[in-house]
Amino acid sequence: MTLRAIKRRGIHGEIVLQLREFLAKGDLKPGDQLPSERALSERLGVSRPSVREALRSLESSGLVHIRIGSGTYVASAEDTLLSPLATAILQQRDVLLDIFEARKTIEPEIAALAARRAGIEEVAKMEEVLAEQARQIAAGDTGVEADTAFHALLAQAAKNKVFLKLNEAIVDSLRDTRERSLQIRGRPERSLAGHREILKAIRAKNAVGARRAMLAHLVAIERNILRPIVDRPGGRARAHATP
Repeated sequence: MTLRAIKRRGIHGEIVLQLREFLAKGDLKPGDQLPSERALSERLGVSRPSVREALRSLESSGLVHIRIGSGTYVASAEDTLLSPLATAILQQRDVLLDIFEARKTIEPEIAALAARRAGIEEVAKMEEVLAEQARQIAAGDTGVEADTAFHALLAQAAKNKVFLKLNEAIVDSLRDTRERSLQIRGRPERSLAGHREILKAIRAKNAVGARRAMLAHLVAIERNILRPIVDRPGGRARAHATP
């Protein structure tokens, strides 16, 4: 590992630059561990806190993944995609937990009402949206627009103006997070599968099944996307009910 001693001025930026250059050479593969903070500080001639700060910057950029008590590792492709989402979630941790807690209370009831009240034309629109979501995913897109449209159609089919407004507020608050999360490998397909289960219950006029399918869908999103991040030290873990 070729590194040069760093001048006192611009320490942080120089450490980040050198580590970026080192990672760009490709000597370490995704999942490989970087030298320890102590080793890096000795080779670079800087303090360990300076190295730690630089590594955190690299993690925010998605280049490395820091595992508490274990070390720093070269990020995988999935880590790289998750990094912007992780940063956003860590910055708004409690707000997002509150939003998902509200979603798990409100949206299952919206789905149940939609199962009771949706007409033939509304069900047909939902089917069209999921067909479009499938096409977008097959083409390599995230399907985020169809994903959002499906939840909007559910709220409209519930025929409750208060739920409709609440759903609009939730969708607006999660717009950026939803778009980023759907860039993670496998997430678009899982989202589509969850939507299909919800629609299956709605088509059958099964309010209990629609409520259960929606809750399972939301719990899966929270578990797969949010929980690995928000349960870090300082997070507010919350138990969720299972259907």
